[in-house]
Amino acid sequence: MATILAIETSCDETAAAVVCHRQVLSNVVASQIDLHSRYGGVVPELASREHLLTIGDIVQEALLKSQLAWTDIDAVATTCAPGLVGALLVGMSVGKTLSMVHQKPFLGAHHLEGHIYAAYLEHQDLQAPFLCLLVSGGHTSLIRVDGCGQYTLLGKTRDDAAGEAFDKVARLLELGYPGGPIIDRLAQQGNPKAFHLPEGNISLPEGGYHPYDASFSGLKTAVLRLVDRLKADGVDPLPLADIAASFQSAVVRALTKRAVRAAQDQNLPAIVLGGGVAANSGLRHSLSAMAADQGIKVYVPSLQFCTDNAAMVACAASDHFDRGHRSSLDLGVYSRLPLDKISTLY
Repeated sequence: MATILAIETSCDETAAAVVCHRQVLSNVVASQIDLHSRYGGVVPELASREHLLTIGDIVQEALLKSQLAWTDIDAVATTCAPGLVGALLVGMSVGKTLSMVHQKPFLGAHHLEGHIYAAYLEHQDLQAPFLCLLVSGGHTSLIRVDGCGQYTLLGKTRDDAAGEAFDKVARLLELGYPGGPIIDRLAQQGNPKAFHLPEGNISLPEGGYHPYDASFSGLKTAVLRLVDRLKADGVDPLPLADIAASFQSAVVRALTKRAVRAAQDQNLPAIVLGGGVAANSGLRHSLSAMAADQGIKVYVPSLQFCTDNAAMVACAASDHFDRGHRSSLDLGVYSRLPLDKISTLY
């Protein structure tokens, strides 16, 4: 069982962790939410600069908390795709340097594969094949998982990711950043049936709708038109809780129905929820309930492993390491890299 020190800097969290196979020995995350909240979103240049300032201390803390020495570490893994190029470069530079200085094998890691593997950290009984519903600020995908590095994309968003839609609607309602947690809390106080909002179906040329793909940009526009109509009608204050609940309900319905249908069509016994939006209470409850009705098991990571972290990266890298996979120190970073191209990292 390999012991991996991993680094994650794909966006605005500076993270490092030590994982032995699927046992978390340490997991340290420095968030930049306070830095970016004043701008209503992540500023790439600021994110990169903050990574530079904090990454040394984060890696040192992760190793210290693991109670291990460098002689106990089998390899260094670092997220190289997808993400903000400047942010990725910071983590990659540090990871490669540590690999060379301590003479450890180096593995480039795929951020989305990390989210898939997050469930393994707490659910030892989880085995492929299964369906992963991966929902975050940048990605919304339905992925068939048949093993390490074996992924088939079944469905995706055609435009805005679910997390991006949460942030944009929160900005529209002047609720603050990040939008996901704020809307989730507010929605619990509102009526999800107060306003009818579209689920974002994708029409097919031959008629009907795509079974797995979705669109969330139209939903965002529908919320904008709803707000404009309420203001024109003199509604003041706006029923923010009802709007938030209705919006969240539309997103959750769209994701849940597609995930359960995909698992049924693929004859998969389990659905794994991953990504930052996996922390949404409405989605966790709705998916678990609908899947249970169909005899499908749902694996949901705890909140600390939903958002970006290095433990999930180390967990994925450990499986690749055990299969003899290694990355060249010439490996670059990629803002985009499909999961089916993951073999190019090794």
